Amino acid sequence: MSIPAAAEKIASYLKTRLPGADELSLSDFVQSAGGWSHEIYTFYANWQQGGRQMRQGFCVRKDPGCGLLRALSSLHEQFRVIKALESTPAPTPRAYWYEEDPALLGGPFFVMEKVEGEAPNPWSKAGKGFYAAAARRGVLPRSFVEALASLHNLDWKAARLDFIGVPEGGRDFARREIAKWEGLIDQSIRKPEPALTELLMWLKANAPEVQRLAFVHGAYRTGNLMIRNDAVSAIIDWELQVIGDPMYDVAYVLSDLNREGSPLLSCVVEREFFLDYYQQLTGLKIDLEVCRYYEILYMMRSTAFWLSASGLFAEGKNKDLRLARTTYSVPVVLDMAARALGF
Repeated sequence: MSIPAAAEKIASYLKTRLPGADELSLSDFVQSAGGWSHEIYTFYANWQQGGRQMRQGFCVRKDPGCGLLRALSSLHEQFRVIKALESTPAPTPRAYWYEEDPALLGGPFFVMEKVEGEAPNPWSKAGKGFYAAAARRGVLPRSFVEALASLHNLDWKAARLDFIGVPEGGRDFARREIAKWEGLIDQSIRKPEPALTELLMWLKANAPEVQRLAFVHGAYRTGNLMIRNDAVSAIIDWELQVIGDPMYDVAYVLSDLNREGSPLLSCVVEREFFLDYYQQLTGLKIDLEVCRYYEILYMMRSTAFWLSASGLFAEGKNKDLRLARTTYSVPVVLDMAARALGF
C-alpha cells in the first residue's frame, strides 16, 4: 500500500474513533524504515472540537502478512501487553485501539500513542555518535538501567500479564525458549548447520535455573527505546516479551551482539556501572555464568532470526532487501557461538 493510500485509510478510520472531531486531517505522516516485522506509521491528527484546535500524535503498527516473527508474536498480544503496562511504572506508550478487520487497512493493526523522542539506530555512525555523546553527559546511562529495572520490578501478576504464558520454576524457562526458537529453525528452507546442532545440544544440556520470574522485554537495547532529553521516554518494540528469567534481559545488554565494537554496553552504559546500579535497583544478584548461557542462547536465537528472514526473501514472501543480506549473518553468529563454546 502506498503511503498516501495508507494515510487516507487511517484518517477515515480515526474519524470513526474520534466522532467529535471536525475537519480532521493528518500531518507529518511517515512510514518508519526501522520495523522488520510490521508496517509502522507515525503522524499527528489535527481537528476542530468545540471551537478548539486539537492536535495529537499517533502510531499505527500493522501486520503486513509476511513479516519476520509473525508466527511467534501476534499484534493482538502486543496490544494487550502495552495496554496492561499503562498501569505500571514502566515507561511505555498508551495503547488505544486494536482492529482485526482487513477491510480497514489491509490487515490487523493497532493504534497507540506517538511518544516524543528519537530512537537512533545504534549500528549507524550517527546513532553511535548520539549514544556516545549521551553517555558522556551521564543522564541516559542511569535512565537506561532504571527503565530496565522498572520492568523487572513490576508485579506482573497484578498487571495481569500472565496471559503471555508463565513457565514453571527451575529450568523450564530456558527450555521453553530453546523450543520456541528451535521451532523457527525447523521451518527454515536451509539445510541444518552442524554447528547449530551442536549449539542446541549444549543449550539443552546446560539450561540454568531461574532466580525469580519477572516480566522480561526480550530485546532490551538502544534502538528499541525512545529517548528524549537524555532519558528513556518509552520502551518500544514489544514482540519478544516473556515471563521468565530477568537475567535474559541482562545478558542481552551484556552481549557483544548489541554494541558493534563500542566499549559501552548497548553503546551507552559502562559495564560496571550497569551491573552495580541494576543490582541496587532490583535487589537481584547478577549471575555472570547464567548471563553467559543466555548470551549463547541469543546467538542461537539470532541464527533463527536470520534463517527465517533470509528464507522469507528467498521464497518471495517478503521483498525487503534487508532480509536478503541476513543470509550472510548466519555463519558470523554461528562462528561467535562456536568460539564461545571453545570449538
